[in-house]
Amino acid sequence: MTLAQFNSAPAAELRSTLTACLAVPRWVDTVLDGRPYADVAALAKSADSATPLRRDEIRAAMAAHPRIGERPSGKGTDADWSRSEQSGVDNADEFAAANAEYEAKFGHVFLVCASGRSGAELLANLRSRLANDPETELDVAGAELAKIAQLRLAKAVTA
Repeated sequence: MTLAQFNSAPAAELRSTLTACLAVPRWVDTVLDGRPYADVAALAKSADSATPLRRDEIRAAMAAHPRIGERPSGKGTDADWSRSEQSGVDNADEFAAANAEYEAKFGHVFLVCASGRSGAELLANLRSRLANDPETELDVAGAELAKIAQLRLAKAVTA
């Protein structure tokens, strides 16, 4: 949708699109409450102002993301975006083992902004993050969620 459409649409109509960008109600409300935006840069700045995410928000938002290396089976904007973002992942078997190790250590899925990155690069990132302590890793995952949200918002709203 265009920025003009975004600025004028009822909030209820935009909530699902924004939730597909980032499933954090506080972030969605911040973006909605900042309307109207003069340009997409102002929209991005508003979205950024709602970060960093709180740890409870990070945990909840991670539930909306598939594992890296697994293709989402659902339909809808967020599933389409996930498929596109993970298009460079071609080593699913290696990811399955690494994901299992990561989840055993941290208790949640590995989350990374995968767009434009190769499978090898993402796997190396996962393995390097295994050295983090749980709190640090949750903060890293939150920063990755914020990056994903900005990319998705840019796809959803154009100048």
